[in-house]
Amino acid sequence: MGISPLNCGWGICVFLSLCLISFTPPCDGGNILVYPVDGSHWINMKVLIEELHARGHNITVIRASTSLYIKEKSPLYKSITIELDKKVEPFFIQYLQKHIKAQVEGASAFTFFKITLGFVSAFSQLHLLMCDYLAQTLDDPTMVKSLRDSQFDLVLTDPAIAPGVILAKYLELPLVFNVRWITGGEGHFAIAPSPLSYIPVPRSGLTDKMNFIERVRNVFFYSIALLQQRLIGPHYDAICEKYIEGGCDIISLLQEADIWLFRSDFVFDFPRPTMPNIVYIGGFQCKPAQPLPVELEDFVQGAGEHGVIIMTLGTLVYDLPKEVSDAIASVFAKMPQKVIWRYKGKRPSTLGNNTLLVDWMPQKDLLGHPLTKVFVAHGGTNGVQEAIYYGVPVLGIPLFFDQYDNLLRLQQRGAGKILHLSEISQCFEQSLMEVLHQDSYRQNMQRLSDLHRDQPVAPMDQAVFWVEYVMRHKGAAHLRTEAYKMPWYSYYCLDVVLLLLAAVTLLLLSTVTMFRFLCYRCLRKPKAKQH
Repeated sequence: MGISPLNCGWGICVFLSLCLISFTPPCDGGNILVYPVDGSHWINMKVLIEELHARGHNITVIRASTSLYIKEKSPLYKSITIELDKKVEPFFIQYLQKHIKAQVEGASAFTFFKITLGFVSAFSQLHLLMCDYLAQTLDDPTMVKSLRDSQFDLVLTDPAIAPGVILAKYLELPLVFNVRWITGGEGHFAIAPSPLSYIPVPRSGLTDKMNFIERVRNVFFYSIALLQQRLIGPHYDAICEKYIEGGCDIISLLQEADIWLFRSDFVFDFPRPTMPNIVYIGGFQCKPAQPLPVELEDFVQGAGEHGVIIMTLGTLVYDLPKEVSDAIASVFAKMPQKVIWRYKGKRPSTLGNNTLLVDWMPQKDLLGHPLTKVFVAHGGTNGVQEAIYYGVPVLGIPLFFDQYDNLLRLQQRGAGKILHLSEISQCFEQSLMEVLHQDSYRQNMQRLSDLHRDQPVAPMDQAVFWVEYVMRHKGAAHLRTEAYKMPWYSYYCLDVVLLLLAAVTLLLLSTVTMFRFLCYRCLRKPKAKQH
C-alpha cells in the first residue's frame, strides 16, 4: 500500500514544526567583553568562551601582561593586554606553602588563625592591585574610547575579583556572572536569603544540619566573611567614587548583575533559597570522555581488571613535603592498581613501578575511563563536579580555600572520604583501600551522577541560552530583586516591628489609663449634704 503525497507532505510539515519548536530563539553573533580571573577560574571561563565562540559570538578578553594561563593569542578571542609589573601567583604560592606546612606539622588552631589573618590581609592587597589595574584602564582615554566604540552587548566576568563588575557599570552594559565566589565569600550570601540556622558558611566545615554549638560556629565564620568584605570593599568603593557618577559600592553592583551563572547545583550542594536570576550550571564543563593518548591508554590497559587510581592536587600545588610524598608513593607501590599521579616535585624515593608521574593529565578523559576506580584529589570545585559527572568515588585531601567544604558534601552523601594532610602517614593506605573496595562509595557516587545527568537541558546549553537571552533583551532587570536598594532595617522590617510595638504600647497605655480613670470615678465617695 503506497503513501499518499498528502500524508507525506503533512508529515514533513509536522517534522519541520517540531524542529522549529525545539530550537531556542535565534541570536545573531553577539559582541562579548570578558573580564576573567586567572588560574583555575580561567579554566571554567575558557570552557564557556569555547562554546560561545562555536555559536558565532565575538569574544574580547581583558588580560594582564603577567598572566600565566590567559594567553594573548588565541583562535577563540581577541585580547586586550594591560601591562602589569607584579605577578599574582607568588602571593598564592607563599600562602599555600605556609598552610601545607602547618597542616603536616599538626599546628595549633592559633597558628592557623594567624596564617588565615595573613592571607586575608594579603588577599586585600591583591584586590587593591586589581583595582589599580582597572584604574590604569579607565585613565587611558584611547582604551576607553576603543571599549565604547566596540559596541559590546554585555560583560561576562567572574566576580571573585571584581574589576569587571565596575567596568560593566562604567560602560553601562548588561552584566553576566560566571560565578561561585564573590569578593567577600560565596555568591549566594550577597543575593539570596541565607538563614545561618541551616545555610553553612564556606570554610565552616558544617552541613545543613547544625546543633546549637554548630550554629554559633556558623555565625562566627559569617562574621569573618563580613570582616573580609570590610577590608576589601573600600578598595572598590574608591574606584566607584572616582569613576562612577553618583558613586556606588561593590555589593550593590554585584546585586545589580542581570544573570548569575552559578557553578553549582543541588546534586552537589545543600538545598537553600535562591533567586530567579541565578542559573545553576554545575558540571557545565563536563562532556563524554575522549580517547586517551596512545601511550597513556597502553599504561591504563596494563592495569587489567585491577583498574587505575588517579591523583592530582590541583594547578597551584606542584609538590608536597618529602615525608608526605614518600608516604603516598609507598602506599601506591603496594597496590595492584596502576597509578597516574600529577606531580611536579622531586621524585619520591619510594615510588613504585606501577606509578606514573606526569606534569599534566587529561583529567576528564581519565575520570571517564571505565578502568578508573578512585580519584585522589584536593577537592577543587572543578574536580569534584567532574567526579560526580563520571561517577568516580573520591578520596579527598583538602588543602585550603573551599576544598574541605566541597569534599564534605561528597562525604555527607557517602560518595567520598576526607583525609587530612596530617593523617597521610598513618591513614592513607587504610582510607584508600576503604574507598577502593567498599561498593557503597561507587554506588553512591553513581547515584549522584545519574541525578546530575537527569536534566531537561544540559548545563552548558543553559549557560549559553541565558547569555544570549541577556543580549536579545538588553539585560534581565525583571529577574532582579530590588531588595538590595532597601536599608537593612527595612529589609528585616524592623521599622514595621517598631511601629507595631509603638502602636501596641500606646493602646495598652491608653487602656490602663482609661481603666484607672474609671476606677477612680467609681470608687470616689460623694460628699454628704449639709442641712
